[in-house]
Amino acid sequence: MTNEFVLETIKEHFTEGLLHTEESFGMLNITVEKDLVLPLLHFLNKDERLGFNFLTDLCGIHYPENKGAELGVIYHVHNMTLNHRVRIKAFLPIENPSIKTACNLYSAANWMERETFDFYGVIFEGHPNLKRILNMDEMTVHPMRKEFPLEDPFRTDKEDRFFGRTQNNEALINPVHGA
Repeated sequence: MTNEFVLETIKEHFTEGLLHTEESFGMLNITVEKDLVLPLLHFLNKDERLGFNFLTDLCGIHYPENKGAELGVIYHVHNMTLNHRVRIKAFLPIENPSIKTACNLYSAANWMERETFDFYGVIFEGHPNLKRILNMDEMTVHPMRKEFPLEDPFRTDKEDRFFGRTQNNEALINPVHGA
């Protein structure tokens, strides 16, 4: 199986909604409109010639500079028999980050969608149990969005002095042994 064959087969069945295609590091990348994601995943899974029957990964991404398409959902599907992978991307406006769930097609999507909801705020329509999976239920933000700092500046357990780092690299010049 080649990326060219996969793309030609997809284009035979989907004439609209394919926004961008490219090959990166040997993997076919397809960016589609959000309403095409589920039909495309279903086609890739059920078509006997393609057989992408395993969802390797599903994750979110945030590009705050892309107005109207700030949040993205990325799917990696795998034909395990032929060891061939395809990446599918769809972008959503941050004001309405909603896309249909893939849980009915790939059971592995369940927890991956919950994680993407938890960290990016993407709503997966039809998900059987869309709630936070790693963060506290009381949390009101989605911490992987880029408007949030990587670390809480008020945490004292993250101070550089606790990790042997100082501003003048004193710990590297005069290391303390046996401490």
